[in-house]
Amino acid sequence: MGRELPKRVFIKTYGCQMNVYDSSRMADLLSPLGYRSAQAPEGADLVILNTCHIREKAAEKVFSELGQLKRLKETKGKRGGRMLIAVGGCVAQAEGAELLARAPFVDIVFGPQTYHRLPEFLARAARACGEGILDTSFPPEAKFDHLPDARADAGASAFLSVQEGCDKFCTFCVVPYTRGAEFSRPAAQILAEARRLAAAGAREIMLLGQNVNAYHGASPEGAKWGLGDLLRALSEIPGLLRLRYTTSHPRDFDDSLIAAHRDLPKLMPQLHLPVQSGADRVLAFMNRQHTADDYRRIVERLRKARPDLALSSDFIVGFPGEREEDFAATLALVREIGFAQAFSFKYSPRPGTPAAAVPGQVPESQKAERLLVLQRLISDEERRFNEGFLGRVVPVLLEKAGRRSGQLVGKSPYFQSVHVMAESGKKGEIVPVLIREVGLSSLGGVRVEAALA
Repeated sequence: MGRELPKRVFIKTYGCQMNVYDSSRMADLLSPLGYRSAQAPEGADLVILNTCHIREKAAEKVFSELGQLKRLKETKGKRGGRMLIAVGGCVAQAEGAELLARAPFVDIVFGPQTYHRLPEFLARAARACGEGILDTSFPPEAKFDHLPDARADAGASAFLSVQEGCDKFCTFCVVPYTRGAEFSRPAAQILAEARRLAAAGAREIMLLGQNVNAYHGASPEGAKWGLGDLLRALSEIPGLLRLRYTTSHPRDFDDSLIAAHRDLPKLMPQLHLPVQSGADRVLAFMNRQHTADDYRRIVERLRKARPDLALSSDFIVGFPGEREEDFAATLALVREIGFAQAFSFKYSPRPGTPAAAVPGQVPESQKAERLLVLQRLISDEERRFNEGFLGRVVPVLLEKAGRRSGQLVGKSPYFQSVHVMAESGKKGEIVPVLIREVGLSSLGGVRVEAALA
């Protein structure tokens, strides 16, 4: 009898870094079942769409993708094969039964808190007679307690989820409804995973959470740790050279975390801190629970602790009720803070969120105009920040091959992509790079020893 061929899984990941992490953990779950990675859905026995509900028309994009997968599934069935289609993530959580009703050829629908049950879902799907499996519950057990150890192929930089869910209930956001209440993993579990990642070659770890600085997990001794405590413990792991965290909320900065930015050389001088608007009226409508001045004070404290700190942020323009003077306040905040990078979006209603139903929706044309103005300002700020590195030597963690032969791409301490000519054996090393070029979103340079030769 010949050996059974390995099964193939194709996972398409939408959206945030948390979804990237979740997809990698799904692969870890499926590996003991004999699943290996497929490069495209055409070669897969199982296709998983790990979806995100943040962007505009997220559900429509998923249904469009499912239409293409339906044709692939039918073609494979005519040839005597079988393709299972699963939809996970936040769109699955939000749409639930509606997704199965509109796309009855989907075999499995599961939410962000139930993907640890994938082996069970697949076993049930193998026995099912055309009836889709749906699980968008918030199970009492923590999914992290049921996940296998991560595979030892982390690369130079790795994600590590430490906190999930959100209790803030911003009026524009679906996360509290799709990811559930805030939950922090025990520190011992996080430290063990970080040690495995470092042993597998990770030199930088990005800690992930919907509100990562709200982390309050059990310490190894059973007390409560905040994110500052956790970062201090992680900084002691041998081989781990850089630490980052995202995404933060302005309400959740305590003295310990700010002190960590001052005290820990391994904690990189770059922070993503969304503000969304510079106008207090709009921030109140958004239920952000902070003012623009609160944000300024936090930035002032952080920069006092770490003067070279580079900030990035998120902005929403055209939120219901936003007036011209409110938008002007946002522009003023951008100029005042001086962001190294920022992400800006037009407001788009999310079904089921409070802001979707309020009066005072801003016309689409006005939203588009404001977005263009804001993005031009942000681009100017980003260019000025990057141009400040011309002629400087920057330590770069080399991560992967670049577009050109013999080129590697890495990250500066400030999270800029840096292109440099270097042999592939240098991956995972931090090398000094003299910056000679500034692009729209990246830097280019030469290794210092090469520059001196």
